[in-house]
Amino acid sequence: MDGVPECHLNCPHDHQRPYKQGSHGDGREELFNNSNQATSPTEHQSDLAFMEDCSNWDIVKATQYGIIDRCKELIEAGYDVRQPDKENVTLLHWAAINNRIDLVKYYVSKGAIVDQLGGDLNSTPLHWATRQGHLSMVVLLMKYGADPSLVDREGFTCLHLAVQFQHMPIVAYLVAKGQDVDAPDMNGQTALMMAASRIIGPEPTGFLVKLNASVNAVDKVHRNTPLHWAVMSGNVAALSVLLDAGANVELVNAMGETPLGLAQQNRNLWILRYLLDASIQRNRSHFVVKVLKIFEKYKLLLLFLMAVAVIWVTGYIADMESDSWLLKGILFVSAWLVIQLVIRRFITMQTYSYFPLAFLSASLFWMVITWFVRYLPDMPDSRFQIPFALSITGCIYYFYKTWTVGPGYLQVSEQEKNRTVVALAETDCLDPRAFCTRCLIRKPLRSKHCVVCDCCVVKYDHHCLWTARCIGALNHRYFVSFLFFLFTVVVWMGYGTVVYWSIHCSTSYEKDGLWIFLTEIISCSPWIIWIFLLVVFHSSWVTFLLLNQLYQIFCLGLTTSERVTLIKCARNGRHGGLQQNPFNLGCFRNMVDFFQCRCFGLFKPNQTDWTRQYNVGFEQPRTSEFQFV
Repeated sequence: MDGVPECHLNCPHDHQRPYKQGSHGDGREELFNNSNQATSPTEHQSDLAFMEDCSNWDIVKATQYGIIDRCKELIEAGYDVRQPDKENVTLLHWAAINNRIDLVKYYVSKGAIVDQLGGDLNSTPLHWATRQGHLSMVVLLMKYGADPSLVDREGFTCLHLAVQFQHMPIVAYLVAKGQDVDAPDMNGQTALMMAASRIIGPEPTGFLVKLNASVNAVDKVHRNTPLHWAVMSGNVAALSVLLDAGANVELVNAMGETPLGLAQQNRNLWILRYLLDASIQRNRSHFVVKVLKIFEKYKLLLLFLMAVAVIWVTGYIADMESDSWLLKGILFVSAWLVIQLVIRRFITMQTYSYFPLAFLSASLFWMVITWFVRYLPDMPDSRFQIPFALSITGCIYYFYKTWTVGPGYLQVSEQEKNRTVVALAETDCLDPRAFCTRCLIRKPLRSKHCVVCDCCVVKYDHHCLWTARCIGALNHRYFVSFLFFLFTVVVWMGYGTVVYWSIHCSTSYEKDGLWIFLTEIISCSPWIIWIFLLVVFHSSWVTFLLLNQLYQIFCLGLTTSERVTLIKCARNGRHGGLQQNPFNLGCFRNMVDFFQCRCFGLFKPNQTDWTRQYNVGFEQPRTSEFQFV
């Protein structure tokens, strides 16, 4: 890629109608006509006649509509390109706010001042273009020497304006071109403080944190940190982002108030909860901190052991010889309270994502133990034992491969990120379809940003809760193999359970009916019932997931994310949905390519490097409309 990739996407361009005279780039401009409003043929003909009759227009109106011939005629006749109109707005301002690229080039060639101030807000043309989100205009003006660090009458630089109006591509471009992400405005506020105080939601706070904005900077007037501003504005999402980024909850402002003190005054329960948890984590005793560090280091092992203990305690209580259900109920409640105490004391929010993995691993552990302790004496024949041993071995091996190989995370250096941002912006392709605003990288075809892993994944399929891993180009086939062997394990466990009941329970459904049959098998061995419930639960999701994966891979040639995207697009009427798919090469070819089957050289699967594939022009049929996001 060399940091300067060629853009293969059909990037959208913003061709807007002109802004009315009297608007000064303050975000309140109105259009002469609503571009989204449907027009009748008569109205369209009137518009054409109106546009054709421009020989008497003044230069401001011609600039707003982008009538370059009329503008050139007036300039050649002696109109001074630097002359502002009666509202102190120059031609370059009007061209910039309406995204008239050719007119800006022409006016600059005729001596227009790139950083000339104008309008009520005393802004530059670059300010006006930034407010409206015209990235191509921002790039052009900066090529001509426009200074993005200049402030308008409100004290805002272009970076502050881009954040305020949430134009993230412009933010990325300005920072990549060397603008200080922590540069203060006239009031000493950084862009991160503005995002935390004015914009409800995690964006652009999270975006600025990705750009290494300081989470503990203070403003010049009130000495507030971004955390203070988030608390005062009630911005729970931004506050969560700042705390995850390591914001200090104990810093005080000029009034001696901490963020927690401000939250207590505002009485926002969610913010209070976040800040209290962060404060408790910071002020815990040395012993608890050491325990937490050990737990974090060995969290997977400890979670697995905890899940093993929970499953065993549940089955042990149910399998007790006591006939008192009251006693068993008290023991169940006591065990549940102990588990909740451990979770609240030692489990962090980030660790919750590993609970399904720990539960699945512990379930498999007790299934294997039950097989060899309870089922083996009843099925000593090797025709039962060898297939089960192969199934559990394959399950463990392919889970290990799924976990260790990884999905294929896209990671680049900071220098390459900046080069990519600049290159895409200057080719007018810094668009969410081609650029990830979270990772600040160019997205290859079929990749997607995983919100759980907070990273872009090559040929993203989905984030699997049961493996606590993303499924992508590198580990997808291992994941499907893991599902297959897990399916065979639960099938064998179900078969073993039926055999156990037929031998050890003196009742049957045909002889005694459903109710007596159920009560007898429960009293026969509550532990077996407990294991059977685990088998039923895991067999339900693994069967659905396996069949769904096989259908998508063999019949569609798609990932889960792509299939969902196409279904949504079809429902919205944007294109033909699953029928419009350039990756489906037929069932057999899809299988060969997915599993990379060679069969001693009989097959030659396609080997596509999805980390560097940016268009659909590679052996598959090409379609200009198809685009996965």
